[in-house]
Amino acid sequence: MKLAYVDTSCLVAIAFGEPGYERVVDRLNRCERLFSSNLLEAEFRAALAREGVADKEGDLLSGFTWILPNRPLTAEYERILTAGTLKGADLWHVACALFLSPDPKELAFLTLDGPQGTVARALGFPSLSFENLGQG
Repeated sequence: MKLAYVDTSCLVAIAFGEPGYERVVDRLNRCERLFSSNLLEAEFRAALAREGVADKEGDLLSGFTWILPNRPLTAEYERILTAGTLKGADLWHVACALFLSPDPKELAFLTLDGPQGTVARALGFPSLSFENLGQG
C-alpha cells in the first residue's frame, strides 16, 4: 500500500531505537503519503519529554498530512466498537483513519499496538501491525 495512517507507536519506536524499528522505517519509506491525526504530534512530543529526549526528531513529523475531522466521529466510533474495544486515544486514531478512508482496504494502518492492530485488521485495514517487532 502506498497510503498509510500511522499511529504514534511507530514514531516512538523509531525515536527511541526500539528493537526492530528498522522495519518500521522501511515500511514508512515505501509509502507515497503518510496520514495521522494531530494527536500523534501531542503523544510523540509527550513521549520525548517524558524520557528527557531533545526534540531532534522533528523531521519525523514533517512528512505527514494531518487528518482534522470537521464533524463528530460517532459513526466511526460505533463501527470500531463493534470490532472490539480500545483505549480512547487508540479509538481516536482508528476513527480518524476511517474518516479518511471509509473503505479500509484503501489505506494501511500502521501500529505497534497489539489491540489497536487487531481491531484495525477486523475492520479491514491491510498490512497493519508490526507485532513481535523485535523478533526479526
